[in-house]
Amino acid sequence: MDTIAPILVTGNLPLSVLENLKREFQVEIHAEDLPMSRSDLLHSIRDKVGLLSMITDDINGEFLDHAPKLIMIANMAVGYNNVDLNAATRRGILVSNTPGVLTDATADLAFSLILGAARRIAEGDRMVREGRFRFWAPFHFLGREVSGKTLGIIGMGRIGKAVARRARGFQMPILYYSRNPLDETVEKELNARYVPLDNLLGESDFISLHIPLSSDTRHFIGNREFSLMKPTAFLINTSRGPVVDEKALLGALQNGLIAGAGIDVYENEPAITPGLEKLDQVLLLPHVGSATLETRTRMAAMAAENLLAGLRGEVPPNLINTEVLR
Repeated sequence: MDTIAPILVTGNLPLSVLENLKREFQVEIHAEDLPMSRSDLLHSIRDKVGLLSMITDDINGEFLDHAPKLIMIANMAVGYNNVDLNAATRRGILVSNTPGVLTDATADLAFSLILGAARRIAEGDRMVREGRFRFWAPFHFLGREVSGKTLGIIGMGRIGKAVARRARGFQMPILYYSRNPLDETVEKELNARYVPLDNLLGESDFISLHIPLSSDTRHFIGNREFSLMKPTAFLINTSRGPVVDEKALLGALQNGLIAGAGIDVYENEPAITPGLEKLDQVLLLPHVGSATLETRTRMAAMAAENLLAGLRGEVPPNLINTEVLR
């Protein structure tokens, strides 16, 4: 690979990561926190051999048609639903992600949403800031306890297991539903029991989603699923926005089918379904599951390592479409 070959980095990354890339390649950097515009993205990719992309970049067939020299896409995220993997594979383009490094940060946030939604943390903060805290009363501003309540986890991968481990400190029995049941020894360690999805929905006090987005999981939680939940239940989503039918969520909250929700990701991000922002019983965050300094730095470094390996002719450590190598 020519040492002056150009690559594109679509996000503002730590200097140490960028300097590592600059040692071997000519690096074009989008040094802003706002996503690149579509026109800028299509213009910039034309001569690039490598791309370090963000989850906000829509890497579809049109994009790839503008990138005839592209060899490698290093997506700085665990999820890669923003990349048309089939289109990239057909063109022989390597695609990687950054698994593992954001597990603890996302699990921390999921549990923060459980606690925050149950104890009305954001609502209470607003009350104090707006000068509406006037008195204490024994049955005023009540929330729900978390300790000892049943936690339902949908998707028992790395992050689901990490949330389960945090729940042990709150003596929460855990029900889980996943594509593949865990080994019995792991179930025992996590105090987790595999159940059918409908059982989990009907028995859980808190339901935390940790599934990838695919054609099978789009609107995985919708009207039918909300109708099965307890009216005292809380839904937590730190996975991908479209796994929840947001209009159905709004209706479930408005009609008292569930008690509340904690949401970090949205169906049509960054837009949210109108009406959700007016409900006190839903806690809304701006997609910050992995947003700690430590985690985002590790993600950036991993994405850069993947990109460098692929452009050197090596197998990237986190290659997704391994069939490209056949």
